[in-house]
Amino acid sequence: MAHAGKKYRNALAKVDRNKRYSVEQACMLIPETKISQKYDESVDLAVRLGVNPKHADQMVRGAVVLPHGTGKKVRVAVFAKGDKAKDATDAGADIVGAEDLAEKIQKENFMDFDACVATPDMMGIVGRLGKVLGPRGLMPNPKVGTVTPDVAKAVRELKGGRVEFRVEKAGIVHCPVGKVSFGGERLRDNAMTILELLVKLKPSSAKGTYMKSITISTTMGPGIKVDPTPLQTALTTK
Repeated sequence: MAHAGKKYRNALAKVDRNKRYSVEQACMLIPETKISQKYDESVDLAVRLGVNPKHADQMVRGAVVLPHGTGKKVRVAVFAKGDKAKDATDAGADIVGAEDLAEKIQKENFMDFDACVATPDMMGIVGRLGKVLGPRGLMPNPKVGTVTPDVAKAVRELKGGRVEFRVEKAGIVHCPVGKVSFGGERLRDNAMTILELLVKLKPSSAKGTYMKSITISTTMGPGIKVDPTPLQTALTTK
């Protein structure tokens, strides 16, 4: 562990704790702050918003397809029947089923997937799995496009780097932006795609500063603080 501690200190030394970096500067710095030489660390974005998620009208949630994907292999389960089931399979879904899949999840605690899609007519069955899928963030939802008649499109997007996010109790949104191996430019493109959407999703009832703080970091490395001012300015000039 001492070895890891030294690596962390070395990474920390490359980050100016008193500086607020631009999104581009932070992303270019990311590859230098990785700790692990053995595996490709994920890169995450944490954005603190000036919203109160306890109020329904200040709940910020959305989904976006990252231009360069997430670098993660996503296993997709689809609830569909007939032609829609075939569409899902053809689009690359890992698991496709209906009542049989619901029973497997309920009775065998089958959870070998990272995302879940359903056609609208399947929601009667899927709704009964709320207690199991909900806490894991796997419940299909029409707001983020995972309850849809176009299951093929949803599967392709999820496989291609579509990420969902929702604001947590403390007003923070966490979102993956890729892997260290992407390099600064691709990480910047992905991060800006998320940040620009967050700006668009600002609830009209949210008062004061909306973009409070932005931090980008690798799985094990130190956080790099990003200056939210340009994004805040974009809001006021909208």
